[in-house]
Amino acid sequence: MNTAATTGLDLAGKVAVVTGATLRQLGVGIGGATARMMAGRGAKVVVADLEEDAAQALAEEIGAAGGEAIAQRLDLSDPGSIKALFERAVSAYGTVDILHNNAAAVLAKDTTLIDLEIDVWDAMFDINVRGYALASQHAVKLMLQNGGGAIVNTSSVSALGGDITRVAYGACKAAINALTIYTATQYGRQGIRCNAVCPGFTLSASAKGGITDNALEILGRHTLTPYLGTPEHLAEVVTFLASPAAAYITGQIISVDGGLLSHHPQTHDQLVAAGA
Repeated sequence: MNTAATTGLDLAGKVAVVTGATLRQLGVGIGGATARMMAGRGAKVVVADLEEDAAQALAEEIGAAGGEAIAQRLDLSDPGSIKALFERAVSAYGTVDILHNNAAAVLAKDTTLIDLEIDVWDAMFDINVRGYALASQHAVKLMLQNGGGAIVNTSSVSALGGDITRVAYGACKAAINALTIYTATQYGRQGIRCNAVCPGFTLSASAKGGITDNALEILGRHTLTPYLGTPEHLAEVVTFLASPAAAYITGQIISVDGGLLSHHPQTHDQLVAAGA
């Protein structure tokens, strides 16, 4: 069996596709922070998003900072759009070495199980599961030609713990976890690694704009770190998992949530009583 050499976090010469890289006019989230970070470590980045103008702006920003990036519009509900993304990557850079599946749909009508409309369920799965699977198909085919590559899927703590709403979103993210381990299992011997990150609440522009102060206080109370996560916290983990430094990590579902799901509900009160 071959032994893979570890060369650290350097991504020079690698081509990375990052989906869901922008958030309309609200700035970047996890995908955008990852695109910036990968470009900063030498990767050529294809910035893909439904909002083409915002993706182009991010690609230009990366270029102005000394990196290399191009933008491509992506509609994950459209198989033709996904195919065009990878054709553009190959046309511009020759191949794909890294895929960060990050784009996702969150619909307001995704509520409780008995109130959920079936068209909402179908739309969520078309984008959040089928879209990831199709993107992974295209990436794996190219990576097999290269002798390997890395896929990092953005899942969620919603796949690991229940909530009183967003049942379709949680089910989609659980399906992404399964897709992750199946991809890792089926193509690991061909040099392709696949892992998933499960973010907790992340202080992206869109998240901050859609949450109340009371909810933020509750999240902060139950997060074990003395701060909530940022897109850059997630980007560091995604970039690491995509890099040669993570050569022996595959098939893993990694929570990046500040310890949100790792303790009992009463822990906060116990920590306060202990003076922590």
